[in-house]
Amino acid sequence: MKSSVHTFYLIIITQTLSLIGSSMTGFAIGIKVFNDTGQVTPLALVGFFSQLPRIISASFAGVLADRWDRRKVLIMADAGQAVGTFILLLAFATDNFALWILYLVVFIQAIFEVLQSPALSATVTMLVPDEQRDLANTIQQINRPAANIVAPIIAGLLFVVIGVTGVMALDLISFFVAIGALYLAHIPRPKRTAEGEQSRGSVLKEAWSGFKFMLERRLLMYIVLYAMLLNFLFNAAGIMMTPYVLTLTGSEAALGAVIASLGAGMVAGGIAFSMWRNKPGRIHVVFWGIIICGFFLSAQGIARTAIVLMIVNFLLLFPNPAVNASLMSLLQIKTPPDMQGRVFASLMQLAMLATPLAFLIAGPLADEVLEPAVGTSGWAIVEPIVGAQPGSGMGLLMVINGMLVVVTGILLYSWKPIRGLENSLPDYIPEVEDDMTETVVDENVVLAI
Repeated sequence: MKSSVHTFYLIIITQTLSLIGSSMTGFAIGIKVFNDTGQVTPLALVGFFSQLPRIISASFAGVLADRWDRRKVLIMADAGQAVGTFILLLAFATDNFALWILYLVVFIQAIFEVLQSPALSATVTMLVPDEQRDLANTIQQINRPAANIVAPIIAGLLFVVIGVTGVMALDLISFFVAIGALYLAHIPRPKRTAEGEQSRGSVLKEAWSGFKFMLERRLLMYIVLYAMLLNFLFNAAGIMMTPYVLTLTGSEAALGAVIASLGAGMVAGGIAFSMWRNKPGRIHVVFWGIIICGFFLSAQGIARTAIVLMIVNFLLLFPNPAVNASLMSLLQIKTPPDMQGRVFASLMQLAMLATPLAFLIAGPLADEVLEPAVGTSGWAIVEPIVGAQPGSGMGLLMVINGMLVVVTGILLYSWKPIRGLENSLPDYIPEVEDDMTETVVDENVVLAI
């Protein structure tokens, strides 16, 4: 098992390098698009097209993650995303860049990312024993924020020197590193279980089995539906970050520092969670973390300077690794390994169901309603909270969404069956003998709370 754990960390390290490259590309393109258009809506549409495949194809991606060699699935996912970056690179290099190309590439890359997420989450179960999974899942949670610390700083410096095309070229190199590590890795296939065998059949039947697994566990379904609400609220506010900071400060350097503070908060929170001894039950960690995140989301909308935003953003995502790692560890021990691809994909699909709607609403709401309302007679009611300067409309949305997160989190956590979910939901128990095991020597679901 020791060598399997080493394999897991090698995969995570190289995937983090790839994430740094992708985050650099996203940061550079985000600056260019907002500077060129001066509007939130184009960035919101990028978010919309990045989430749409999760709604359309996540459950089918879960079927493939359970049917196919997960190592090959992960290689395919990285390769597909690299092709998207190459298309963008060509568009910029030939002066043919247009927003529709960006939307198309984002959509294509998201399809491959959807394929990657359940396979990578299910791989944790095969490579890491349960007693080490909180740590492994925490590290998997903080690799993206770690990338978000480094990427804005590097991209902000390189953007002036090598431009968007140079940044994307580095992104492509990082993909090749990640693919090379996966090519050399060995990820064993899971043992077949009775429940997993019963769910086998056509692609549609197997895709439905992931939803059926959650429907048969009513409390788990309630958690997933709540995650859907949280993702709607956080993403509607989160898409405002680039235009909000640029509107308040007018500085790309300040934007890089503010975004880096989000990643720093998650990394620090992940380290703190991994060192936390005598943790309470996982479900308690999940809800207290959500409530804290909601409080600082509201504080984000009140902040008016880059320094204050950096502090608030650090605290905003500090609990996030504990929330996601605790929930993922809980699910991994409750779900048969040969069904985890389908179950995790179905969970992601439901949890993100309302997110595209958040992006469609947030951009026009900020551009057409909230920002034009700043300074009008009716704005006096909220002016003491968010101010009356440009950007205050976006800040108000953050405040309202954060308050909704706090109130709904307290209400759901106060319900006794939810607090006892960890004990009432049965653990997975192997039901099929080892002779059904299948090994192949030759592969992110983070519930985005």
